[in-house]
Formats: sequence, structure tokens, C-alpha cells
Amino acid sequence: MTGAPGPIRAAGCVLWRRSPATGALEICLVHRPKWDDWSHPKGKLKPGEDPLAGAVREVAEETGQHCVPGPRLPTAHYQAGGRPKEVQYWAAEATHGHFTPNREVDRVRWLPPAEARARLTQPRDRELLDTLLTTLHPADEG
Repeated sequence: MTGAPGPIRAAGCVLWRRSPATGALEICLVHRPKWDDWSHPKGKLKPGEDPLAGAVREVAEETGQHCVPGPRLPTAHYQAGGRPKEVQYWAAEATHGHFTPNREVDRVRWLPPAEARARLTQPRDRELLDTLLTTLHPADEG
């Protein structure tokens, strides 16, 4: 092999649900204590892992939620530790599960879209949320 290593490959989901109490749209954000940030559940892919399978696995590992993946969202490209990183994202509806704090994620929050947008640390994560809202918009009119 020659040249620089390829990009860090990762995948995740913008996880959403209907509030059990009100039926309103809620977005799941994860807090990562290592970075003290709020983001969407995501993580590095295992060697040879399908990106969608990795995204669903990361949702389960970080939030305890099972989910049904939906439309593809934009891929995020940025630098991490001096290397290029690409994160493939999907919209995903949470179906059931229970969060248990762990080393990577110590808190999750289910928030209305405007509160989620304000809490997200990275602008690229806000853009993903905006894309999700555009994608779900027709379903929200009923």
C-alpha cells in the first residue's frame, strides 16, 4: 500500500420519534463526555461493514434504541485527528429501546426540533436536522 491512509469511515442516523405523550416530533441527541458535545448517534465502521448496518448498530450502541432506517441524508466530510473523515447518515425512526449510560455516551435527550437544533454542537449536525425536517415535512402535515 502506498500513500496516505484513506478517510475514516463512519455512519450514523438522525434518530426521530413521535412523542409518546403528545405525538409531536422529537429528535434524539447524544452527549459524548469525551468531547463534551451534543450530536447525532454515529460511529466508526468495522472493517468491511455495510454503512447502513453500521449506522443502525451505532444507534443501538449509543442510544439503546432499535430503529427503522429511512431516507439517506447527506454525507458529512470533515477532518478528525488530522485525517479526513466521512460519515454517511440516514433518517431513522426509533421503535423501542432503553438508554443505559456508557463510556461513549452519558446522556441522551429527546427534544423538539427547534430545541435539538439549538443544542447541537456542530453546524453540520444542524444541517442534517434541517434536511431531515424537509424529508419528513409531508408526513407532518396530517
